[in-house]
Amino acid sequence: MKTSKKPLKISFSTQKGGVGKSTLTTLVASVLHYRLGYNVVVIDCDFPQHSLTHMRERDKNNIIQNEYHKKAAMKQFHNINKKAYPIIKTKSQYALDKAAEYEEKSPVTPDVIFFDLPGTANTTGVLTTLKMMDFIFSPITADRLVVESSLSFSKAFLELPKTVEGNEKQELWLFWNQVDGREKTELYAAYQNVIEALKIPLMQTKIRDSKRFRKETDGTENYIFRSSLLPAEVNLLKATRMNLFIYEFLKITHL
Repeated sequence: MKTSKKPLKISFSTQKGGVGKSTLTTLVASVLHYRLGYNVVVIDCDFPQHSLTHMRERDKNNIIQNEYHKKAAMKQFHNINKKAYPIIKTKSQYALDKAAEYEEKSPVTPDVIFFDLPGTANTTGVLTTLKMMDFIFSPITADRLVVESSLSFSKAFLELPKTVEGNEKQELWLFWNQVDGREKTELYAAYQNVIEALKIPLMQTKIRDSKRFRKETDGTENYIFRSSLLPAEVNLLKATRMNLFIYEFLKITHL
């Protein structure tokens, strides 16, 4: 059903590779769409790899080949009778137009449109698209190069001149990802002091590290974590603190 409310435009964005932006996009999108009842769209503009588009194809094959996932998909269909969220493949410079085109044609207004962008700001269209987001969530890890790169980009991005083309109400939030319990708490405290000094908002929830963030489903697992067709299982969300992250995410975005 069409509503007058505009969908939120959200991106998990970072200038460092390997910190989990595409995985987090999938995890949050799937929980919102399949478990919490929101209508989600994903714009995959991470050219040239388009990892989410390829993930969707692997997820389809996995449901055919894996009995555990097949039963979960059948149960989900009977419970919510809802189609999978679309993943629209494009390039950064066309991402906003593709989102508007989908919104115009779709009989149901999306609640959230996620944009999975390349990790390089100088890629054509990345900054233009980022400036139009309602919320940007930027993952950081306790690595000096990652923190310095993320903070310098965030500070520069937030100081870009406000123009007609930008979203003046936009919010940018940093959050800790891939947190290892063995790392010293003083390390995080030192980094957080720098973040506070720069006046960049930081989420309270720290997402715990897990091999499941990096492990691609190969058709043999009897669990569901990273999937674009099924939501991650609740016990795995709790183990990684993703359940707390999603709760805080919903509070920040007022969903």
